This record gives sequence, C-alpha cells and structure tokens, in this order.
Amino acid sequence: MNYDIFNGDADGIIALLQLRLANPIESTLITGVKRDIQLLSRVAAQPGDELTVLDISMEKNIDALKPLLDSGVKVFYADHHRSGAIPESDNLSAHIDLDPNTCTSLIVDKLLNGQYHYWAIAAAYGDNLIAAADELSSLAGLTVEQAAQLNELGTLINYNGYGSCISDLHFEPAELFLALKAYPNPFNAIADKASPFYKLQVAYGTDMANAQAVNAMHESKNLAVFELPNEAWAKRISGVYGNYLANEKPSVAHAVLTDNEDNTYTVSLRAPLLNKQGAGDICSQFATGGGRAAAAGINSLPKEQLDDFITAVSEYYNL
Repeated sequence: MNYDIFNGDADGIIALLQLRLANPIESTLITGVKRDIQLLSRVAAQPGDELTVLDISMEKNIDALKPLLDSGVKVFYADHHRSGAIPESDNLSAHIDLDPNTCTSLIVDKLLNGQYHYWAIAAAYGDNLIAAADELSSLAGLTVEQAAQLNELGTLINYNGYGSCISDLHFEPAELFLALKAYPNPFNAIADKASPFYKLQVAYGTDMANAQAVNAMHESKNLAVFELPNEAWAKRISGVYGNYLANEKPSVAHAVLTDNEDNTYTVSLRAPLLNKQGAGDICSQFATGGGRAAAAGINSLPKEQLDDFITAVSEYYNL
C-alpha cells in the first residue's frame, strides 16, 4: 500500500504534484492545515508499505518515523525544515536540504530533472523564496508577466493552507491537490476559469484587505508585531501576510499573532529577508514552536509569554 503524506501548503502540495504527475500511483493521502505537521503518527502502515513524506519536519516526526522504518516500511522523505539526526536505515531515502533559499518542491524538481519545473517555480514563490524564484523564472525564459502569474498562483495555494482547522480553509488540501493534478502545466490552471485559482484569488483579496487595516502592536528597529483577531479570515491570511510584510521591509523581522480562544496566540515569524536565519531556532524555544531558518511559527503561545517572545526575537536580530 502507498501513502502520500504532505504539508497542506503550496510547497507540500506542489512537491507531491510533481511526483505524481511523473509517477501516477494509487495512494492514501494524509495531510492537513499547514501547521498540522506531525502527520506520520496518523499512518497505520504495514511492513512492505511505501511512504512518500514531503515538507514536514523530520525532527517533529521522528518518534513515528523510527518504528515505521524498523518494521520494514519503505520511506521516501524530502524536506527543508529542521531534521534533527537523520536515522540510518536501508528503508529510508532521505533528501533533506536546510538551505534557506530552497524548498521541498525545488528538491523534488532536481530529483525529477526539471520535468515539471514551472510548478516548482510556483511553489518557490508560494514559500516566499522570491529572489530564488525570480532567478529560476529568468533562467527558464519566462516573461515578467508569466513569473508574476506563477507568483500569484503559488501565493494563493499557500494562502489556502493556513487556518486552525480544515473548516477555515477554502479547499481541503487533499482536495486542492487532486484538483491541481489535472494541470501538468500551472499556466493551464491559470487559464481555466473553473480552476481553484479564481476562487482563491477573490478570497485572498478580501482577507488581505482586512489584514492591511491592522496597525502594528509593537514596532522597533528590527521587529514589527501585528495582532489579528480570532476570526477565520485572520487565521487564513496570517502566514501569507507575514510573507507580504517581510517583502515590504526586508531588513526587519515580522511576527503575525492570531488570537486564539484559550488565551494564546498562533504565531507566524519571518526572519528579515536580508538575514534569513534564526526563525526556527527562536520559535523552537517555545513549547509548540518550530520551523526553518527564514520562516517559523508557534502553534500556541501563552499570552503571558508574549513579552518573552518579543525579547527573544529582538535580541536575536540585534546582533
């Protein structure tokens, strides 16, 4: 039996999209909202089963991964988040690259020798690797307009992954993956008025306008913090809004806080684009935090720890 396990954001969806366009197989899909990353614990695999795991931290899944490998389950693992110590096993094929200028879809793109390169570029845009994606677009001979289209598509797919639960999203991530699989070329998805692109485009515009009306709750020379309310639109836009802010002021770190019902915040942290390091290490200091060097988050930050978080970010980027 085959299992495809993937992050519900643009990078996870498009990484799998490339693999399944290149090698169509019947598989059980396991995914969730973007922050739902401990997905391997949901897998009831048996010896001889094969798992494809994409864009979720190995470090956060290691307790479920090791027993699967030991039982004889074959695992293909591609990711760019904190990995921890990678297990040595004949059953594991690991493709881990922690470079802050890459993403899982670009790792898969290399493995497939660029077979679905335009999709990989869209994923890079969606993961806010704007400079890298612009360079790839130029090298691929795309026009400025075509690059902008891939940027928008990747951003919209990424936007769809954010929310505290599936009901916050416009498309369940597995549903979005299956819909996009109809388009071997992302420009086909943009050309098709019935594709998910257009529903997401309208929704994104509304949610972004709401976010842009919010003033910073904290602002210093190296950090700006924005607090969004406990509403579905805020949970949907939080991560993509963080990317937007990072591009607006690339020398400053940005944190977007979304108010939860239990006296906590969901946190999206973006390192300064001119200093893409440290975000994952900072967030990992807090109980439900993690991520990568350029972008990270905390699922549930107690409000009484907000000052500690602001201090940790400010001190890190004050070096």
